[in-house]
Amino acid sequence: MISRSDFLLREDVVFLNHGSFGACPTVLLNEQRVWIERMEQQPVLFFRDIVGLMKSARTELATFVGAQPEDLVFVTNSTFGVNVIAHAFSHILEEGDEILTTNHEYGACDRAWNQYCLSKGVQYVRTEIPLPAPSAEEMVEIIWSKVTKKTKVLFLSHITSAAAIRLPVEVLCARAKAAGIRSVIDGSHAPGHIPLDLSTLRADAYTANCHKWMCTPKGSAFLWVSKELQPIVPPLVVSWGDEIPTAGDGPFNNEHEFLGTRDMSPFLTIPFALRWMKQQPWSEVQKYSRELAACAMDMLCAIPNVSPVLYSGQDPLLQMTAVILPGTTDVVHMKQWLYNEKAIEVVVHRWLGVPMLRCSAHAHTRKANIEFLALSVREYLKEYNQDS
Repeated sequence: MISRSDFLLREDVVFLNHGSFGACPTVLLNEQRVWIERMEQQPVLFFRDIVGLMKSARTELATFVGAQPEDLVFVTNSTFGVNVIAHAFSHILEEGDEILTTNHEYGACDRAWNQYCLSKGVQYVRTEIPLPAPSAEEMVEIIWSKVTKKTKVLFLSHITSAAAIRLPVEVLCARAKAAGIRSVIDGSHAPGHIPLDLSTLRADAYTANCHKWMCTPKGSAFLWVSKELQPIVPPLVVSWGDEIPTAGDGPFNNEHEFLGTRDMSPFLTIPFALRWMKQQPWSEVQKYSRELAACAMDMLCAIPNVSPVLYSGQDPLLQMTAVILPGTTDVVHMKQWLYNEKAIEVVVHRWLGVPMLRCSAHAHTRKANIEFLALSVREYLKEYNQDS
């Protein structure tokens, strides 16, 4: 199984923040370089071949996420994917319509909905999920209680970024479908992290990053849109698209993927990454990482006045864990202290007024890293926090 030596991560830094930008192993970076060199050796030929190459890559990724390749397009990140969908709905939503979401969504995506829809008088309704967060069953009812006759879109994260909470999107997408509400899911943290089968999820649109938990090169993500919704989803960037005779999968792919000259190497690396994941095997990588996340939860919550973000404790499927710190914690100072004094890269922030720490584990994480984090947090809170 892969380990830290397979990554370029600095040995003098305790890297516990895989969830923010991921980390790409050397073998995948080498594969990306192969594609870059192929492009530069004969650029005209490369871009003549690119449609077939993209179709092949798209087909393999589609199989991995339980989709049809003609319903999936490559995008640079999931925020871009949300922008595409928000832009599309800005043409069909009317004044007084409501987009239902939660107060735990990623800020860049909130801004996308604001940019495209709120100027038309569309309401962005944030359901408040408290911290510590309740059970999945309770979250379903909390979110669904805000549905009204004006609710047209349900927008949710599969796993929230700030607090590492897995939202019950499976149940909520099914309810939305039955109620005639469009569901849009930001799955930034899902591929390679938790089970994902778009054929059964019943969402209308789903966007996610491959460059986080699948460890692919930065700038590799996808947007999936149901066939029913595709006709009303135009590209953000208008280029030649479907006017060029291609061997692509159809207008949806052509219009959204062929946006002029850009680096396609992150997308073309994905098939190699999928084969590499099978070789590990990936289930063992996930098991190892989940055990480390659970270990982090146990060690951190053994510190006085530190508690889980979830009432139920660590989510058994996640490789991220988040804990609530004592209320008077100066999160800016603590984050700086952990990095400057201990060389620990970890998320420490105040979210919804609650100070918290989010720790991520992957194949490059060592148990000693988790132990050192817990000792360092204990030391900091004892020295600087009056609550501890």
